[in-house]
Amino acid sequence: MSALTILSVNMAVHTRCWFRHSAFRCFKTSSCCRTVMPAWVIDKYGGNDVLRLSKNASLPLINYPNEVIVKVFAAGLNPIDVSMRGGYGAATLSMKRDPLNMNQTGNEFPLTLGRDVSGVIMECGLAVKYFREQDEVWAAIPPWKQGSLAEFVVLSANEVSLKPKSLSHTEAAAIPYVATTAWSALVNTGGLTKDNCANKRILILGGSGGVGTFAIQMVKAWGAHVTVTCSHNAERLVRQLGADHVVNYTTGPVEVPLAALDKFDLVLDNIGGDTERWALNLLKPWSGAKYVTLVTPFLQNTDTLGVADGMLQTAATMTTKALKHLVKGVHYRWGFFAPSGPALDEIREMVDAGQIHAVVEETFSFAQVPQALEKVEKGHARGKTVVQINTRTDDA
Repeated sequence: MSALTILSVNMAVHTRCWFRHSAFRCFKTSSCCRTVMPAWVIDKYGGNDVLRLSKNASLPLINYPNEVIVKVFAAGLNPIDVSMRGGYGAATLSMKRDPLNMNQTGNEFPLTLGRDVSGVIMECGLAVKYFREQDEVWAAIPPWKQGSLAEFVVLSANEVSLKPKSLSHTEAAAIPYVATTAWSALVNTGGLTKDNCANKRILILGGSGGVGTFAIQMVKAWGAHVTVTCSHNAERLVRQLGADHVVNYTTGPVEVPLAALDKFDLVLDNIGGDTERWALNLLKPWSGAKYVTLVTPFLQNTDTLGVADGMLQTAATMTTKALKHLVKGVHYRWGFFAPSGPALDEIREMVDAGQIHAVVEETFSFAQVPQALEKVEKGHARGKTVVQINTRTDDA
């Protein structure tokens, strides 16, 4: 290669890098150039008072060829957002963001919350083949990435799926995070599919929240018999979603009426606490029945003990509990959120077929993000809380 050729290549590389990091950024689908965007961020962990509306947050960049930039129209909030605001999981998430520990502590700030997004693709990386600019999409954002309480967000294409045509952006933003969490717990961990779920008895502990309301609809669409625990105020909602039997926890301990029912093939626990003490006794022994809990000590262990010791403690706890219950003929499992565009593809088909409906309890404007998070923090959800980020349909 001649010296002139090498010089030309170097100039091209430097020119491209300068353009990517220069003051003005132009999207292919937009007639205007942008420098910054509005976003709700936190600069330290704490309560609701650490939230700050920034008018000059950096626009996201495509750093890998399989990424897309999405203009956010609506963002769904989840309890994980409240937990992350307080620093829950900070040790593990920092390791995920910076595996080689090359950056100093606090490098995640300013941090944008929000795990659900529905919006429009503004730009695609060179390796993205299944999406194009202006596609309407939805996604569940991994907690180690910047969130959706901003005008734009960057995601991997394998985390994104085309939005259901039957839903508005506000409705669509209520589904992805709880859907992929429920899918991971029930399908990946619990082993349920649309082909083997018919007539199975499923118990959902805590059925009126985001994961519960989605899980009811999914397994009911697959032909399962669904029993749910919830408060008296939520009974009508869960029955409308398809619950066959409802146990009201406000009238007394639920383990007594549940023990009087036929045994279950799978228990999905959204509550945690002392439910492990009695919930596994409700399973059919020696039949492959599983207890799957979404309340695990993993992130708490790594926050308290550090990543290495926390992971060792977690592995020991999981192994001990699994073996303890295996000798009784039932399976003990932990379920975790797992981002998945392919899972959302299948869920989109169920939504557009009318088998799953968005359950939106309350919507807030972008200026009301602190009030929205405060509402989520109070608990006792009857569906999802959604923030409307952008209601315009023109370009960015």
